[in-house]
Amino acid sequence: MEPPPPALTITAHGLPAAQGSKAYKGHRTSKATGKRVAVLVEQSKRVKPWRAKVTEAAKRALTTGPLHGPIRIDVIFTMKKPGSAPKRIRTYPAVSPDQDKVLRATFDALTEAGAWEDDGRVIEIHAVQCYPGEHPGALPEPGALIRLYTLAGAPQ
Repeated sequence: MEPPPPALTITAHGLPAAQGSKAYKGHRTSKATGKRVAVLVEQSKRVKPWRAKVTEAAKRALTTGPLHGPIRIDVIFTMKKPGSAPKRIRTYPAVSPDQDKVLRATFDALTEAGAWEDDGRVIEIHAVQCYPGEHPGALPEPGALIRLYTLAGAPQ
């Protein structure tokens, strides 16, 4: 039996970046509550450009509104291959960034783009990190191939 086609396919070019670690930058007074709150900023300067590229690519790929119901996501992250890595044998990017943190940044970008109602709808994830040309779904340059599937027959 042939698998169903993805409900949405997104190709984002750019350097996949991890989201998660925050740096403390002091306190400020909240305008909404008037209370003192901690100021935390993203430590990685690469997260914002990555999220912007995924958001832009998702908006281009969207032809309808957000996907509804339970969602499966397949992502192939193509990472930049270090110059020190062997050229003629397959190598694996078993180094930073952490895959779960790259997924977090990507999911937030997809939410911002309106690809789905909320990333809480994702019930199944298949993610791969690879280098260009070293996986059947790898892009020729750093980025991500993202496929979203709505699960038929599931209650909405």
